[in-house]
Amino acid sequence: MARLEYRLYSEQSETYPLLYYYERVGRDETALRFACDYFVKDGKVYEKTSAAVESACYVVYVKEAEDERQMPWGKPSSTGRRGILMELREYREGTADYPLIHTFSFPDTLEAILHLQANYLYVNDREWYRTSAEIDEDRVTYVYYAVPV
Repeated sequence: MARLEYRLYSEQSETYPLLYYYERVGRDETALRFACDYFVKDGKVYEKTSAAVESACYVVYVKEAEDERQMPWGKPSSTGRRGILMELREYREGTADYPLIHTFSFPDTLEAILHLQANYLYVNDREWYRTSAEIDEDRVTYVYYAVPV
């Protein structure tokens, strides 16, 4: 297990301030986080600019997402669900309305990684194309944004 850090990226700076860190994070969880385009924590939305593997830790560089805001959704229902939660939400250009299509519950991180990194998901006999993915720590869930094909 290694350390995972989120650092603030700025093109005008030569330093990258530490925003958040997690001690003893497994490679599988790190892979999940590396697959995400956005990171939501403490009411702020950050956009991933890059990810790095350093000798002592893994690093995700982020910047505040100027055109994104935290969504007002509550935590997903975990009734009867265990493991890692991921929502499939329909992305709609020019609106903040992203309807919930399906909530997945994965028993292990490998299955979650495969779904999160997939370009296409098939749900309810419909094909969905991934536009972005995020980890929403405030809601304790991953979100897969997609458009119907």
